[in-house]
Amino acid sequence: MPRTTLSAILFALAVLPDARAQDVDPATQTVTVTAKKEAVVKKLDKTVVDVSNAPRAANGSAQDVLQGLPEVSVTADGRIAVKGNQQVTVLVDGKPSAMLSGAGEERALALQAMSGADIAAIEVITNPSAAYNANGGAILNIVLKRNRKPGAHAQVQGSTSNGGLWNGGASGDFTRGPVSAHASLALRHDGNDKLRASTVDWRDPLQGRSGQTQQSSEVFVHRVVDSAAFGIDDALGANDTLSLAARHNARRSHPSFDVLNVERSAGMETRYHRISDGPNTQADDSASLSFSHQDRDTALKAMLQRSSTLALVDKSYGDVFLAPARATAFSHGATRSARRLTQGTLDWSRALEQGGERGQLGLGLDVQEQVDELGNYQAAVDPATHTETPDPATSNGYAVRTLIHAAYVTDQVRHGPWEALLGARLEQMASRAGSAQAGHWQAFDPSLHLKHALSDKAGLTLGYRRSLQRPDPRDLDPFTTYVDAHNLSRGNPALAPQRLGAWEIGADAEAGPLSASAGAFYRSSAGTVVDARSIADKVIVTSKQNGGQARSVGISGSLDWTVDAQLRLGADASVHRVALETPDLPGLVRQDGLAGTLNLRAAWSGAHDDLSLDAHGQSSSITSLGREGATSSVNLGWKHKLGRTLSLTVNANDIFDGSRRSYRTVASTFRQNGFDHFVARRLYVGFVQKIE
Repeated sequence: MPRTTLSAILFALAVLPDARAQDVDPATQTVTVTAKKEAVVKKLDKTVVDVSNAPRAANGSAQDVLQGLPEVSVTADGRIAVKGNQQVTVLVDGKPSAMLSGAGEERALALQAMSGADIAAIEVITNPSAAYNANGGAILNIVLKRNRKPGAHAQVQGSTSNGGLWNGGASGDFTRGPVSAHASLALRHDGNDKLRASTVDWRDPLQGRSGQTQQSSEVFVHRVVDSAAFGIDDALGANDTLSLAARHNARRSHPSFDVLNVERSAGMETRYHRISDGPNTQADDSASLSFSHQDRDTALKAMLQRSSTLALVDKSYGDVFLAPARATAFSHGATRSARRLTQGTLDWSRALEQGGERGQLGLGLDVQEQVDELGNYQAAVDPATHTETPDPATSNGYAVRTLIHAAYVTDQVRHGPWEALLGARLEQMASRAGSAQAGHWQAFDPSLHLKHALSDKAGLTLGYRRSLQRPDPRDLDPFTTYVDAHNLSRGNPALAPQRLGAWEIGADAEAGPLSASAGAFYRSSAGTVVDARSIADKVIVTSKQNGGQARSVGISGSLDWTVDAQLRLGADASVHRVALETPDLPGLVRQDGLAGTLNLRAAWSGAHDDLSLDAHGQSSSITSLGREGATSSVNLGWKHKLGRTLSLTVNANDIFDGSRRSYRTVASTFRQNGFDHFVARRLYVGFVQKIE
């Protein structure tokens, strides 16, 4: 089939109104903004940020590195957004892993367990092509360092902070002939304070009762994290390479937990403290085997990967009653979870040239199986005999098995000033939660990326993708789960995937030391998974349901200024309007509001010093039936060379302590106001020693 015909077919599929969405990294025309540190390369479908020498990466975590990226917002509790889009998938070397497949605080802990010193670059992909299993959103791809220079090289780094927190690590590589090996070890004593408070005014329409509950808590979590990684590459010949990689992370903590509970109903008030000290543990393991073949025109890569995450949250509670006075009540709660992800991929690409057209054709297969097992336990404890009496309403276990088969085709065409990357992805998904009937879905997901070069220094871009986002396995829990004294969670095994679509248009240009971009975007989702809340015996029960809709439209822009060979300044911002439709007891609740993000950054490099400063702000925004407050962070990194191979490092995180987030929810059965404060302000002082 002539390539012009194939391109036309893919383009037609991409714009079909009823069609449904990885990356072979084709040799695309790029606009490059260069600097000695943190160079930014803008490609047709992604932005690549070099962080290999970033001061904050030397002794920071992967989350610290992500916080310094343009167009990206990362809060202290691990919420990630790309141009305001909170549907973000985090990959490592282009592939998903069990440890990063969670969300929110779970993903934040995984990113804090990864050493920033191991990261070479981050790929920011706002509109993934059909070659990616993006699970419905933007992608951040963490590219790990690979040094294949002949000989042996090593690096040792460490830092310390107040509160008994410190970290240390070592990495090295060795290359001789066709064999290259690399390894790393790290140990972190990390942690932070968490402050929370909420007030709920509730109304039970079935029993005609109303009242108020309050909670305030303070917990310091001291985590011990150890990690190790190993990889080996063997060049089997001039064109073939066999690679093996493995990674292990383990973390354990004893949270010092104290919650003050206040309950008011029918003229009575109960006040008591709930006290616990854990423990919590988690272990993450992954291994992958890959084979690649590359000649002048063709590239083939096959990969098999297995990863798992095992976690235990185990708490023994003591309820110390203040009013009315009564004996202390004891209880035991535990949650065990396991996530196992097995994936096999086959990617093939071929560079083609025909009739003046140049580009690349790509084909691929992707098979994934993910199994999530969760067990919940809640029991009252007799203080005299230590006998435990399980609560049958909140002690349960279940498993979710999700199987995905996908095939994709991409066609990259370059002709004159035009460049296009067209793609289509056919995906089948089956999911079963516990004993519920399995759900089956099929999707045809097209993608389109188009660029027109106005000159060597300016161009216009267009991006489009449509895709599915599968439900979080924890939202499929068919049972009721204990969260805290005032909150229960109840899953919904009948949840279906959300259907999402996104358009982007943009322009970029360079003029001497300045590089700028501007764009507009539109995103929509149907069958959106939203919270369904109710009151049962003075307790909020939160479940999930399809039925919501969301739309957002906004503009974004960035400006980078290379002042001179030493100093580089940058800023990016986005503003978008969000419209949400959320089911509630009386019917759909419609909301709309403005939200925005602002990132500022500066990097200075001298003969002996590297300085980086990044500041971030997120405005308040609407949520399902509510609103969240604004947050901010300002971070500083300094790296000073003490010698040819020895450097001093200083990382100051969240200097002005802006991570406190307020929230408000207004539902038909209750009103809730509160805040979460994950204290991220910290000063680390350390060193980096290279061994060459």
